[in-house]
Amino acid sequence: MTNDTKQNHMTVGKTRPIDPIQWLPAERLGQLAVDAQVRSWLIGKGLLTLRMKAVCHEHFHLRLVDQWTGLLNDAYKSGLRCTDNAALFRDVEMCRGDQVWVFEQCVMPDSTLCAHPWLAELGDSALGETLSDLSGVERSSYEYAWLPAEEAVTARALRDAEVKPAGLWARRARVWLRSAPLLIQELFLPAMGRI
Repeated sequence: MTNDTKQNHMTVGKTRPIDPIQWLPAERLGQLAVDAQVRSWLIGKGLLTLRMKAVCHEHFHLRLVDQWTGLLNDAYKSGLRCTDNAALFRDVEMCRGDQVWVFEQCVMPDSTLCAHPWLAELGDSALGETLSDLSGVERSSYEYAWLPAEEAVTARALRDAEVKPAGLWARRARVWLRSAPLLIQELFLPAMGRI
């Protein structure tokens, strides 16, 4: 068997789809070109809703955009580290006045909803603040990525934007509510932090 034949034999049937989005740990974010205004919000400490309320005061509001049940693709399963096939997706916008600063998508697998059905009834309540009042909640470190405009979650975030950038910076974290996983993705729009 030649080396070429051996190499082809080794890769046949062993290829796997590669997630085109590269989620990076915080240590790698410093090596990337990120707008300084967005960077400070991406890496800031504490609950994002509380930080925004402190800056926006009475101009802050959070609105539920959509909530639907959908299938989990491999990228979401990997992000959640679960084997569920379906989940509840919850999209919210965090705004200053009429400007959307952050688009947040929370993915709640069916197994998590079975254990905590009240998660489907959050409405316009801030998930982070709600979870901060509970015991048995753990959160992973944030991971960061540039999500291109054609990515489904980015397209949802930019659906009403007058000027659509090539993509958005995002961060995500896994949250465990008494061992039941959630995935929270926050996409930072160009208006972020600009008053």
